Amino acid sequence: MNIAEVARAAGVSNATVSRALSGRGSVSPATRERVIEAASELGYVVSQAASTLASGRNRNVGLVLPFLDKWFFTQVLAGAQERLMRAGYDVTLYNLEGDGFERREVFSNFLLRRRVDAVIAVSLELSESEVTRLHALGKPLVGVGGPIEGVRTLAIDDVRAARLATEHLLGLGHTRIAHIGGDTAYDLDFHLPTKRRQGYEEALSAAGIPADPSLVVGADFTVPGGYRAAKQLLGAPAGTRPSAIFAASDEMAFGAILAARDLGLVVPQDVSVAGVDDHDMAEFFGLTTIAHFPRRQGALAVDVLMAELEPGAVAPADTSMPFELVVRSSTARPRPE
Repeated sequence: MNIAEVARAAGVSNATVSRALSGRGSVSPATRERVIEAASELGYVVSQAASTLASGRNRNVGLVLPFLDKWFFTQVLAGAQERLMRAGYDVTLYNLEGDGFERREVFSNFLLRRRVDAVIAVSLELSESEVTRLHALGKPLVGVGGPIEGVRTLAIDDVRAARLATEHLLGLGHTRIAHIGGDTAYDLDFHLPTKRRQGYEEALSAAGIPADPSLVVGADFTVPGGYRAAKQLLGAPAGTRPSAIFAASDEMAFGAILAARDLGLVVPQDVSVAGVDDHDMAEFFGLTTIAHFPRRQGALAVDVLMAELEPGAVAPADTSMPFELVVRSSTARPRPE
């Protein structure tokens, strides 16, 4: 089966079949549907090898992630993969979780092969040499999660997001607000835990409340980590324990809610809890949080890449990453003493 037979069956030219099946070029929806139907009936599948030889492209984008078992990264991956599929591109996934060998191997070897046309780096603060290697091969590169010198990147303002969550708690009347942030192992690329702590402390300072180091506990961005940290904070005597907790991620906030319950405290009457993410389980927990739409971040990263990979594609004019406060039942005014 070849492209000419599909063209005859659909009553169009070979070039129209090529554009319709590749997703590149201008083809009316009705014609595209007719070509796809003819190809399906005839059992025709585009040869990737032939397409690569003709175009010099693999129609494959490399997606590099530091973790696969964290909600944020799976959401970015889902948003990017959906958009790439619609554009007719495959995804090659590189998981860098490990002792550093994986990162060296990916950037020194795998990405330099001719198997991917472009790269999306998620929450990775790429070095100058890593960026230079990719640019030297003409591979478009987009970052998600923070600024990279010489690279188009998409990220929310983590300082402002954390400040907004803390200001919400302050606005309810809380003055003794604890923070569950990231420990040193997670304060690497883009220093997200540091930025979210900075936003928390800026909000307190603006309200005239001095930051209390005893109310800040590090954790690992997991539910168990948040649980342990909250147990430490909420186990203090009633007069000294916090009336509210701002966690740097929703999963740690979930842990805090569970810890409060196990200590016999009621959320939000005894302690209010807020997080960052708007995780899929946030509504189930009734969690007040900062939504920052990671699926949209992954999709927008692909849109930026397509402007470099596909003739006629236009880069989005606005790549600012929005975030917003979502108020649910986990926060309320503090109980009168």
